[in-house]
Amino acid sequence: MTQTKKIALVTGAGSGIGRAVALALLEDGFSLVLAGRRPEPLQALAEQARAAGGEALAVPTDVRDEHSVAQLFATIEEVHGRLDVIFNNAGINAPAVPIDELALEHWRNVIATNVDGVFLCARAAFGLMRRQQPQGGRIINNGSISAHTPRPFTGPYTASKHAVLGLTKALALDGRPYGIVCSQVDIGNALTELSERMTRGVRQANGEIAAEPMLDVRHVADAVRYIAALPLSANVLNMTVMASNMPFVGRG
Repeated sequence: MTQTKKIALVTGAGSGIGRAVALALLEDGFSLVLAGRRPEPLQALAEQARAAGGEALAVPTDVRDEHSVAQLFATIEEVHGRLDVIFNNAGINAPAVPIDELALEHWRNVIATNVDGVFLCARAAFGLMRRQQPQGGRIINNGSISAHTPRPFTGPYTASKHAVLGLTKALALDGRPYGIVCSQVDIGNALTELSERMTRGVRQANGEIAAEPMLDVRHVADAVRYIAALPLSANVLNMTVMASNMPFVGRG
């Protein structure tokens, strides 16, 4: 049987980067599965996709919860029978405080979402991609420049993104026998409703507060859609998409 429609899952799809990526994949003809904790924005996005002539299914999901993720993938398999691309995007941050003032609850919440959530979704995607016919698929993780270089007072987030980087490399290796490839997109200063505050000033490594250049989120979406369109014989293991003049390269 010839497969004509490719299926893409986006987590954290209700807003920001997730929403932008979902709309970009829709333009490329993917049938979307939209996951996130808030049903209302997911449903609104699904309706927008259908109004534009696309296919989209909203599945409220808590990526921190094993049962919730299992239900998400059971729905994908029941409705579509396969998954071609997952963009693991759901993530959160913790309060920007010295680590000795950081509550264990905040640490655990970041790790649960940014590490456990990526693991649970990648594990389920790997399993479905391994047993589906034709076999294989693409896992794309939303990393961060923090996977390489931290900001002040971001211990939980930085640790979580370093973990995602390690998982990305491990999945890229372990997926080889099954045609499963894994990529990571490290994003620097994409302008969304959550990051808009950075245009007014953010703490720098020297302790100063300074506004930073921002990147139009559509460029992130274009980066993901480029990777998603590659044949499984080719992969972008790691890509950094950043505002050109943000303080990352060199010393600022």
